[in-house]
Amino acid sequence: MVLVDQNRTHIWKPLLHEVAAGALDAEIDGVDYLAIAHKNGFTFQLGTMIDLDRESKTVYLAPLIDDAQQLVLDKRQLNYSKLIFALGSITNDFGTEGAAQNCIFLDSQKSAQNFHTLLLNEFLKLQDDTTKDTLAISIVGAGATGVELSAELYKTTELLKTYGYTHLHNNRLKVRIIESGPRLLPALPERIANSTKVELEKLGVEIILNTFVTKVEATGLHTKNGDFINSNISVWAAGIKAPEFLQDLDGLETNKINQLVVNQNLITTLDNSIYAIGDCAHCIMPDGSKVPPRAQSAHQMASNVFTNIKNAEQGKELKPYLYVDYGSLVSLST
Repeated sequence: MVLVDQNRTHIWKPLLHEVAAGALDAEIDGVDYLAIAHKNGFTFQLGTMIDLDRESKTVYLAPLIDDAQQLVLDKRQLNYSKLIFALGSITNDFGTEGAAQNCIFLDSQKSAQNFHTLLLNEFLKLQDDTTKDTLAISIVGAGATGVELSAELYKTTELLKTYGYTHLHNNRLKVRIIESGPRLLPALPERIANSTKVELEKLGVEIILNTFVTKVEATGLHTKNGDFINSNISVWAAGIKAPEFLQDLDGLETNKINQLVVNQNLITTLDNSIYAIGDCAHCIMPDGSKVPPRAQSAHQMASNVFTNIKNAEQGKELKPYLYVDYGSLVSLST
């Protein structure tokens, strides 16, 4: 078995907001793929998939280039009998003007670390200029990432005072969550959303609901109703899509957000040798509902595919996947 990933280490994506705020050190808490591979008996290949030949069952990896732009490994190819896509998702800005250029997307360890560096630089400006009123941070999207990041930022402000940022106080931080829908945490029960709103407002978070962002500039956000929201740092956390290259990958069926369409056994509709799990999979349950892009659904999918690959090898019947919601946990860093 071979695992291919473009990173040497893994940090659980739901924790990226903690990396961004500085509460988690990705270098310490990340999982090293080579070490895990050695411990569990599989092979790890560092690389980025660029193409697929389904007829010859071949995956093509891009050349590996180091930071000095020197070639480490040339273009490679791997053969497979079964191929599993577990690529996760990236941020979907829905084509909003200026979002890609002026917002941070918390898609990766690198982007989270970039946010943290930017945050510390802005705090240094506050430290140097005690007359400056506030640091304004806008978060577009009131899902778990946006909600948890907003709370974590206030905790970070308090902690930094113990590291010499003596002029920092929560009243010098202004965090806003801008959500197009009528409430926070649309995927969770309303009672949880209401309780979360109360706790965030206690911290000082301003929650702006039923508001569409139409354009993002370096200095702030334009809304559909004509308002302008001032922002020193803007984060886009409003939606997801699968990586773009899946759109045209040797004819595999995808949906409008690039997810690979799979059947009840998590097998792609046009190729029985290829599975997809997690955020990159479009899977519909018997009741017509779509499996949500959540960590617990990805975990359940992985277990199901493992069982089905063994069943197929033994000539047994495949087990249809059925998503089970075991509840959710939202951390407000209190």
